[in-house]
Amino acid sequence: MSVQYRNNVHIAGTGHATMVFAHGLGCDQSMWRLLAPAYQDHFRTILYDLTGSGGSDRSAYDRTRHGSLHGHADDLLEILEACSAGPVVFVGHSVSATIGLLAANKAPQRFAAQVMVGPSPCYLNDGDYVGGFNRADMETMLSSMDDDFPSWSRRMAPMLMGASHPELGQELVASFMRNDQGTARHFARVTFLSDHRADLARSQVPALLLQCSEDPVVPPAVGDYMLRRMPNSSLRTVDENGHCPHISAATASVRAIDAFLDRTLG
Repeated sequence: MSVQYRNNVHIAGTGHATMVFAHGLGCDQSMWRLLAPAYQDHFRTILYDLTGSGGSDRSAYDRTRHGSLHGHADDLLEILEACSAGPVVFVGHSVSATIGLLAANKAPQRFAAQVMVGPSPCYLNDGDYVGGFNRADMETMLSSMDDDFPSWSRRMAPMLMGASHPELGQELVASFMRNDQGTARHFARVTFLSDHRADLARSQVPALLLQCSEDPVVPPAVGDYMLRRMPNSSLRTVDENGHCPHISAATASVRAIDAFLDRTLG
């Protein structure tokens, strides 16, 4: 099976360098429709669906391989090997920001920069670390997914998109519901129970941490924590409520990414 088919890869644009976009939990590559076109004149752009999501080959989702985010990072490296040209700028939203970090730590020579949109290395509170959820609340949320996935989607999606964007919330509900529910629930547990804080210090690739000023999933303290621990990283906050600034505040997100790329790539 080719990785292009497995991950529903779409390539556009021209340029010596490649920009790769990876979506978050419950989404697909359509979530980049407002961002990716801004870079097609200067980059070869690659959009893909995480294995098990969107238009990927869902039979390729392996609960052993994809039982940790490292399996998704290996998928990404295979896509780069097959489809990229020149240095790679990786743009990952939410869980895919961590997937990109893991891939870049495994093969730093492949990456020129990484843009981490709404990132979190760990969603659970732990001592002085504020991840946003205590263990009991997280288990309650995951149980609600197991019990009634459609109702969970209708509650969660508007929060993620922000109260001022109800139409985007409905779009995200539809995206959640297009996924296989069993796979989505498994991937949610892998995502929300992962802890990759120790991987931050291993980063060798310049990183932009791009977050909303009010995020219902990732508190601002997470960005501050990552900034202190990731070498060669910078933090930019978009004045927006929600977890998806690449959709709800696309213009501001492009400005932040452009400024970062100007500094990093020259």
